[in-house]
Amino acid sequence: MVSIMITAGPTREHLDDVRFLSNGSSGRMGCALAAAAAAAGHRVTLVLGPVEIAPPSGVAVRPVVSALEMMAAASECFGSADVAIAAAAVADWRPAVRAVGKPPRTGDRVLLELVPNPDIVASLAAVRGRRVVVGFALEATAAGLPAAIARGREKLRRKQLDLVVVNLHEAVGSASSDAVLCYADGREEALGRRDKDAAAARIVAAAVGLHREKQAP
Repeated sequence: MVSIMITAGPTREHLDDVRFLSNGSSGRMGCALAAAAAAAGHRVTLVLGPVEIAPPSGVAVRPVVSALEMMAAASECFGSADVAIAAAAVADWRPAVRAVGKPPRTGDRVLLELVPNPDIVASLAAVRGRRVVVGFALEATAAGLPAAIARGREKLRRKQLDLVVVNLHEAVGSASSDAVLCYADGREEALGRRDKDAAAARIVAAAVGLHREKQAP
């Protein structure tokens, strides 16, 4: 049995108590990963942003809202994990100042100052030791999958990941994906168009396989 920590869903970066910045992530892939890992007999912790779907049974769930909350929970949970799979769609920026309550609309132009959120998966990879860290690269590119793979490999190198799952942006909110697994050793595995449950099972198996390779004497 392997201990797996998975991040899933979007984050919400509140402008005030009502308004927020976010994205269209449904959390389906992250929850599918958690379900697949639990079905394979692994111990699973799911750090889950605000989603409308129910998390799978048999996993420990850490609900979070913002990127800073997800960073804190993921860092804590990774302390007792063998594998981290970062499937969450973390907001890149947050407001520099969060207003109190719900300021009324005035009709005036508003300038919004944003500051960068922490890079959660890179932070985990920096302290992983012999553990495994898997990231996702959701690429929106007119050049198609080859360019997406090249950008995903650049992300893998820059963040020092063990594996990156490359998807085109059409996967957001969809029940299926057309993913390619890009390994740090140069291997590539095209999963083809399949539903997210089937893709998740293969991603979990690949991550666990990398963990066992690292632990081998």
